[in-house]
Amino acid sequence: MAGPNGVGSSGLALPASVDVVVVGAGNAALCAALAAAERGSSVLVLERAPEAEAGGNSRFTAGAFRCVYDGVADLRALMPDLTDAEVAQTDFGTYTAGQFFDDMGRVTEYRTDPELCAVLVNESRATLRWMRETGVRFMPIWGRQAYRVEGRFKFWGGLTVEAWGGGPGLIEALYASARRRGVAIAFGARAVDMIAGDDGRIAGVRVRLGGRTVDVAAKAVVLASGGFEANAEWRTRYLGPGWDLAKVRGTRFNTGDGIRMALDFGAEAAGNWSGCHAVGWDRNAPDFGDLAVGDGFQKHSYPLGVMLNARGERFVDEGADFRNYTYAKYGRVILEQQHQFAWQIFDAQVAPLLRDEYRIRQATKVSADTLEALVGKLEGVDPAAALATLHAFNAAVMRDKPFDPNVKDRRATRGLAVPKSNWANPLETPPFEAYQVTCGVTFTFGGLKVDAQARVLSADAGPIPGLFAAGELVGGLFYFNYPGGTGLMAGAVFGKIAGAGAAAHAGGA
Repeated sequence: MAGPNGVGSSGLALPASVDVVVVGAGNAALCAALAAAERGSSVLVLERAPEAEAGGNSRFTAGAFRCVYDGVADLRALMPDLTDAEVAQTDFGTYTAGQFFDDMGRVTEYRTDPELCAVLVNESRATLRWMRETGVRFMPIWGRQAYRVEGRFKFWGGLTVEAWGGGPGLIEALYASARRRGVAIAFGARAVDMIAGDDGRIAGVRVRLGGRTVDVAAKAVVLASGGFEANAEWRTRYLGPGWDLAKVRGTRFNTGDGIRMALDFGAEAAGNWSGCHAVGWDRNAPDFGDLAVGDGFQKHSYPLGVMLNARGERFVDEGADFRNYTYAKYGRVILEQQHQFAWQIFDAQVAPLLRDEYRIRQATKVSADTLEALVGKLEGVDPAAALATLHAFNAAVMRDKPFDPNVKDRRATRGLAVPKSNWANPLETPPFEAYQVTCGVTFTFGGLKVDAQARVLSADAGPIPGLFAAGELVGGLFYFNYPGGTGLMAGAVFGKIAGAGAAAHAGGA
């Protein structure tokens, strides 16, 4: 590296030049940095956030990765800590490439880019093994993706693996691996522009830090700085009216900088710019993510109960599918309700199955021993209409079907305008609990057009020499919805590819 030309908030002196600059410092960015460093490149990571808030959206996640596995042997390669006793009491099943392709096609209404989707699916298993080799530990998603039924766990929904320690544990492991590899990480360093060489190639990045603007020359740049979900103006411009009112689940620093810089440089836009990953999120959560709570503000056990809006009406099929395949789109539906909220209601039969996030002290919760008393506590809801809705729901439940939370049990309702297709339990066992939720936006689906080598394409469809991208700012993978766990998996897959490609380009530049 050449001599320093600026100092970040961590005290790191920015080099005047490096082989590869990575913009962003979440899962995708750090995978890119590691892959480039493994190939001998000097690497500088620019993190806009201060060190205390570093890690992008990845740090706010539960750390789940959706990957192909053919059975327990594949999982044990990722999780050697699994004991024989744990294996004996668990049905891990399999998650084949065919199932992954089917899920990606179905939930995106077959709009997912086939080339990018193929890379994601086919590289998922090998990428997690590579991450394991770099120092990331994994474990099964006990409790959130498998219920204990008659003494045995059964995993469902194709999602089995999470990083040890969730999102924070993932980021800590990746940071430790990057530092061991000699990757330099500058905090409080915001990339504001890209520098063009005489031949139109990427020649570096312009950085704002400490009140100064400095240039860092680079042979290749990887953009991995997230989507534009923390930019209220862009949300309203692209997602539509009302989206400025949504809560932001993660970092306040994902305002679209990487996307803007690339578009200004001539990159082509791609993907579902009017779409995003948005979930049910506590009504009284802060405007941006809180690292002390992490993803605890999410409320994802709605398939076990019912949701009511301000008019006291149900408005979605809570049991349409496993929550993995509906939670990322139901946030939008909640935002569309009057006053942008809903109440999730459960009874004592299912209360023991609620996810841990329902037990945080910050939850907006009411309870009562009768439904009549409960609806009177639902702030902002028409109580008479709500009570009528709940009674109608109870009467419509097909009680002859056995309840089983580990499968689509077809325990449904009959005769309702809004059906419930699975897990329809009558609300009749007190005490009753209700949780108020609004919309929490996770990340946006629109972004940059890249090819299978993670090269950013220009508006005339040719790759921009030296420019690569990975993570949330890649457009084309997700439309309307996404299967749970694919965000981190896509970030890792394309981050690894982008870093390797950037190193190869730097070596040949």
